[in-house]
Amino acid sequence: MKLQKKLLFICLLLIIVPSLLLTGAMMLMRRIQVRQIQKQFEITEKVDPYSFSAAQRFDVMRTTLVSNVKDGQKKDVDCVLKKDYLTELNTRMMKMGGYILGWQNGNYYYVGGTGSEGVQQYLEDDLPADDDRNVYYTELGRRYLIGSYAFADGAGEEGVLYLVSDVTDSMPVLSQAISVFLIAGIFVLMFSVLITGSWLRNSLVKPLANLKKATNAIKEGNLDVKVEASGDDEIAALCRDFEEMRMHLKESADERLQTEKNNKVLLSNISHDLKTPITAIKGYVEGIQDGVASSPEKLDKYLHTIYNKANDMDKLVDELTLYSKIDTNRIPYNFEKIRARGYFEDCADELKEELEAEGVVLEFDCTVDPSVQIIGDAEQLKRVINNIISNSVKYMDKAKKQIAIRVRNDENYVRVEIEDNGKGIANKDIPFIFDRFYRTDSSRNSSTGGSGIGLSIVKKIVGDHGGRIWASSKEGVGTTMTIELRTFKEA
Repeated sequence: MKLQKKLLFICLLLIIVPSLLLTGAMMLMRRIQVRQIQKQFEITEKVDPYSFSAAQRFDVMRTTLVSNVKDGQKKDVDCVLKKDYLTELNTRMMKMGGYILGWQNGNYYYVGGTGSEGVQQYLEDDLPADDDRNVYYTELGRRYLIGSYAFADGAGEEGVLYLVSDVTDSMPVLSQAISVFLIAGIFVLMFSVLITGSWLRNSLVKPLANLKKATNAIKEGNLDVKVEASGDDEIAALCRDFEEMRMHLKESADERLQTEKNNKVLLSNISHDLKTPITAIKGYVEGIQDGVASSPEKLDKYLHTIYNKANDMDKLVDELTLYSKIDTNRIPYNFEKIRARGYFEDCADELKEELEAEGVVLEFDCTVDPSVQIIGDAEQLKRVINNIISNSVKYMDKAKKQIAIRVRNDENYVRVEIEDNGKGIANKDIPFIFDRFYRTDSSRNSSTGGSGIGLSIVKKIVGDHGGRIWASSKEGVGTTMTIELRTFKEA
C-alpha cells in the first residue's frame, strides 16, 4: 500500500473505528438504561431513556403512590395514618426520586424527606389541601414538582398525602448514562489510538528506525547491518533501495580490500621475481669484471645468460603492464574474422622452434575445416597460447618433454586442447589456478617463480572473446588446458 493511501486509511480508521465502537457502546448503554428505568419505576412498557422527562417520571411516581394507597385502604382504611406503612411507601418513592408528606388537621403528621421545611411551608400557606394538580415550587435554586392525593380515614377525617420530587438535576439514570458514556468514549479512543499507533509503528516508525540504525552503522564504517522491509509502500521501497546500496558498498569495500591484498601479493611477487634475475645478472657481471670468464667461450656463455635474465625481466614487466590493463578493463582488442585452421597452424610453427631449443617436443593435430572462422584478436589469442605453453614448460619434470596441441570443432565452437606431460596439478589446486596471484608452487624457487597472474590473464582474454577455459590434470602424468571459442556464422 502506498504511503499516501496508508495515511488516508489511518485517517479513515481514526474516524470509523471510534464511531462504530461508540455506536455499539451507546446501544448497549441504552438497553441498560431502559432496564434500569423499568426496574426503578416498576413499569413493564418500553421507554426512551433520553426522553423520559421529569414530568413523566413524576407521573409514574404519582400513579404508583395512588395505586398503593388505594390498595392499602381496601385492606385497612387507616393505613395512611400508620407510620410503618408510610415509611415503607416513602422508601419506595425515594427509590424513584421523591418522598411523601402526610397532612391532617392542620399539621404534618409524617415527613419523609429531609431539608423540606420550605416545601412544607409553601404547602401549608399556598396550596389548598384538596388541590389535585401537579405544581412547581422553587427555593434557593432548587426546583420541586409536587402532587397530592386526598384521602379520608376510618373516622371520616380528611387528609392529604403530598408527593415531592426534586427535579433540579437530571435523572439519576441519565447522569449515570452520561458518566458511563464518557468513560466508554475514553476507552474507545484509547483503543483506537493504540491500534492505530501499533500499526503506524510497524509500518512507518520501525522501518525508519531500522533505516536510521543502518545509516549510522554505515557512517561508522559498518556495512553488515541489514535493512529488512516488507510491503509495497514508499518506505519499504526506500528500505529495499538502501539495502541494495549497502550491498553495493559492501561489495565495493570487499573488492577494495581484495585489491589491496592482491597489490601486496603482487609487490611481494615482483620483488622476488625481479630480485632473482637481477642477482644472477650482478653475479655474472662481477664474474666478467673479475676475469672469471677468461675464455671467449665462457664470456659468451656469461653474456648469453645475462641476456636471458634481462629478457625474463622484460617479459615480467610486459606481463605486469598487461595485468594493469586487465585490472582496469583497458585491454586494447582488435577483433576480426580469423580462419581457425591457418591461425593455429601458424602459432604451432612459431612455437616449435622455441620449444625444440628447450628440448620440448611439440605435436600439432588440427581437424578443423579450413573455412571455419572465429572472431578474435590474433595478438591476444596468441598471448593465451604462449602463456599456457610457457606455464607447461615451467613445470616439466620428465626427461622426454612433450606438448600436444589439438584443434577440433563442432557446430558452434572451436576447441583447442593443450596437453603436457609435466608433473600435473593437485586436485585441491585446480579450482584456483585461474585466480590472480594463486601459485601452486609456494616455495617460490627461481626455476618455477612467477607473478601468479599468467593464467588469470588467459582467463580474462578468453572470457572477453565469449569463450571459456578449464583445466584437467593428474599428478605425475600431466595437465590439459581446454579452450572453447565460438565459431563465426554469417547472419
